[in-house]
Amino acid sequence: MYEFLATFTLIIHFLFIVYVILGGLLFFIKPWTLYFHIPAFLYGVYVEFTQSICSLTYLENYFLTKANLASYSTSFIQNYLYAIIYPINLTKELQIILGITLIIINVIIYGFIIKRK
Repeated sequence: MYEFLATFTLIIHFLFIVYVILGGLLFFIKPWTLYFHIPAFLYGVYVEFTQSICSLTYLENYFLTKANLASYSTSFIQNYLYAIIYPINLTKELQIILGITLIIINVIIYGFIIKRK
């Protein structure tokens, strides 16, 4: 049960990262989603620039510990999702580059949103 919860949390974590990066595009479908995306985007920028650990990581680790596991047993999860969320070569410099890239992507998205209004 705890391994399932850890895996579920990892999937939610991945979806949250995708939402932080591209969630502004949902404005074109449902404009009210910006009220959720802006705080998520700001949190993503904060995590990248301060080298903080996302709170979902703590939840994943908690469930893994409760399941008496050091890592995920499913190869897809371990090889693909985990590697995307927690890259091995993540350095402070790379996190800053990712943070800048996140800002640029969202400036472009919000530029289209402002132009549309």
